[in-house]
Amino acid sequence: MPEPVYRWYHKLGGLLFVNFCFLIGVALAVFPWLEWWDVNYFSYFSPAWRRVWLNPYFRGAVSGVGLLNVCISFIEIFRLKRFSG
Repeated sequence: MPEPVYRWYHKLGGLLFVNFCFLIGVALAVFPWLEWWDVNYFSYFSPAWRRVWLNPYFRGAVSGVGLLNVCISFIEIFRLKRFSG
């Protein structure tokens, strides 16, 4: 079976995906702990949602999803080695 041929747009797509995952991950990991997190539409929609939105466990869960995105970006960096050669 012949090896696949990767063009420049395959490499660019991989780099853009890594960049996207990393930036979204950092934003999700950091933003819940900033003061801007408290001032938004969802926290003022209803009192029950405000309690959930300001709950440290919910903030930690959002940060965990962000760290998962950062891990995915590092895994994808190592997968980009398939384009070399």
